[in-house]
Amino acid sequence: MISADRQAQILRYYHVEKWRINTIAVQLRVHHTTVQRVLAQAGVPRAAVSVRASTVDAFVPMIVQTLERFPTLTASRLYGMARERGYAGSAGHFRHRVALLRPRRPTEAHLRLRTLPAEQAQVDWGHFGHLVIGRARRPLMAFVMVLSYSRQMFLRFCLDARTSSFLHGHAMAFESFGGAPRVILYDNLESAVLERIDDAIRFNPMLLALAAHHRFEPRPVAPARGNENAAMESFFSSLKT
Repeated sequence: MISADRQAQILRYYHVEKWRINTIAVQLRVHHTTVQRVLAQAGVPRAAVSVRASTVDAFVPMIVQTLERFPTLTASRLYGMARERGYAGSAGHFRHRVALLRPRRPTEAHLRLRTLPAEQAQVDWGHFGHLVIGRARRPLMAFVMVLSYSRQMFLRFCLDARTSSFLHGHAMAFESFGGAPRVILYDNLESAVLERIDDAIRFNPMLLALAAHHRFEPRPVAPARGNENAAMESFFSSLKT
């Protein structure tokens, strides 16, 4: 049983957007006979709702089955496969149908993370070009620590990204904030993470010693988790503009 909302969509796309029945069926993922039935019940003459055959129709099962196994296979390759099987239609029409049939990758929802006061901070290096000092060309680096709860931040520019500068930045940030947070997130920084294989992490021993001294937990940002280091990304974006 098709819902009233879906029926309304079918009628709108047919009457307002002037979509063909096959296009409506593919986009809404319903059978074309379902679209025909909805239109007929709405008073559209049966002759007007007939489906015009397309040269691609016979190849739709092959396209769908191939894309289920190889979802990133190009439309050009599929077109070549169809030509080998007797397809004689236009390449543009074929590619359009492939685009409609290609499975969509579901987007992952990210929750906006909220933390308690003094619970978490994020640390990163930022690169801001180079400075020429005498005959030396030195990188201009920024050590940044941002408190996740208040978005309060500490920024210190350095002329290198050495471990000593990294650790000294922590100490100065803790002094500025009046203490260390319970957890500090690191986005795969070489200064913090020596090696990472999936979820297995090998932290810099000097960072672990600093963490033991100040009683905080170093924690890596999960791969592809933009919500975990959103504050840092937002800060660098605004600082560079």
